[in-house]
Amino acid sequence: MPLTRELLIGGKDVPAASGRTTEDINPYTGEVYATVAAAGPQDVTRAVDAADAAFPEWAALAPFARRAIFLKAADLLDARGEQVAEIMAHEAGGTRPWAYFNVALAANILREAAAAIMAPRGEVLSAQEAGTLGLAVREPLGVVAAFAPWNAPVILGVRAVAAPLAAGNTVVVKPSEHAPIACALLVADVLREAGLPDGVLNVVTNAPQDAAEIAEVLIADPRVRAVNFTGSTGVGRIIGTHAATHLKPAVLELGGKNAVIVLDDADVDYAVDAVTFSVFMNSGQICMSGDRILVHEALAEEFTRKFTAKVASLRAGDPAHPHTVVGPLVAASAARRVAALVKDAVARGATVLTGGGEPEGTVHPATVLTDVPKDADLYYAEAFGPVCVIEAFADDDTAVAVANDSDNGLTCGIITENATHGLAVGRRVRTGIVHINDQSVADEPHAPFGGVKASGYGRFGGRWGIEAFSNTRWVTIATQQAHYPF
Repeated sequence: MPLTRELLIGGKDVPAASGRTTEDINPYTGEVYATVAAAGPQDVTRAVDAADAAFPEWAALAPFARRAIFLKAADLLDARGEQVAEIMAHEAGGTRPWAYFNVALAANILREAAAAIMAPRGEVLSAQEAGTLGLAVREPLGVVAAFAPWNAPVILGVRAVAAPLAAGNTVVVKPSEHAPIACALLVADVLREAGLPDGVLNVVTNAPQDAAEIAEVLIADPRVRAVNFTGSTGVGRIIGTHAATHLKPAVLELGGKNAVIVLDDADVDYAVDAVTFSVFMNSGQICMSGDRILVHEALAEEFTRKFTAKVASLRAGDPAHPHTVVGPLVAASAARRVAALVKDAVARGATVLTGGGEPEGTVHPATVLTDVPKDADLYYAEAFGPVCVIEAFADDDTAVAVANDSDNGLTCGIITENATHGLAVGRRVRTGIVHINDQSVADEPHAPFGGVKASGYGRFGGRWGIEAFSNTRWVTIATQQAHYPF
């Protein structure tokens, strides 16, 4: 029996004004996992009404009281590992290890947000006028529009709302149509149980065909004062354009075409393990996944042989199986898109070292290619699936040039046993994130997370997240009467 979920507006579960619903499909079985309300523009306005009404009281709530809610929510989420594993398997094809990783990191994002609530916010300024005290004070913005994606649904669902709420804002979140429960309704359930007041967090689910209209109406509402979006670069451009049209700040964390560089002083066996994780965790459906594996020519033959053998051994299929590494992609269309990228590359001269071929439903085989030419779509396009390309390089200059040959700039891993060497290379790679002697996939709740170029702008995490969703206000206090020329 499919689950049924409604919108969350003003602390109440309510149907869409039109009464419409939409189906939430299990990507592995093709069965209906849940039926959720399909919001229209009227529902978006209702959600913003509720968030706007709740804002003054939430912004004024004592920091200790606000912090207690976040800490309780973190503990509640930690206890929901089994529930999250079931939801993520049915809704987004997530494996159990990936689900439990989502729970652990999302809970720590809530704890970091709790800590940020009590952190100092502002500065004392030197004043030009005698007897005047100047202050720079951080204040909440108002209502924040948040867009949460499906691929790391609990992590990114929590991240979409944690910093805005911690800064004293209220939020309307529009979750992905592929995982509306895991990336929004579950998060809201946990925060409500922890004591979050009614209207502070509102969830508007929608049918896929209504996504563009819902986003535009939400961002255009004059009471929405900031936007955050995590997702593809293509959709991010649209969201950023809407935000700019209405003069609203945005944090956009978008796609990546990430390189993992294996330098000539790397430990090959460690590099193989690291790269395998980077490419195939969550079937490559992570914005930080390693698409391009650049290996020094002195190690290329050994690395390629060992890596290809390991990839060929990875279990694929049912996400509920405890040993599955490569589970289903989010939809059959996604699997077909990845297969088309591989087919095009092969047609243009690339060699498949393992994998390739047609997907089985939503499951695409773990695939490694080499000799992919620049005119192949895969060379520049984000794979967002269980696919990578190996390319050998002769020297650091070449590796850096290839790594930077992308419109994107999210993250990079550099595998080396010489940290000085790795740092020197890392400083030249144009990304928002770089990991020395590690692969490309990593996230910590206190770190500034985001990219450059077509990978977006702004930062989630730590004090940077609080700053992104608050405004700096100049306040002066005159301790003596001023003198005026007239």
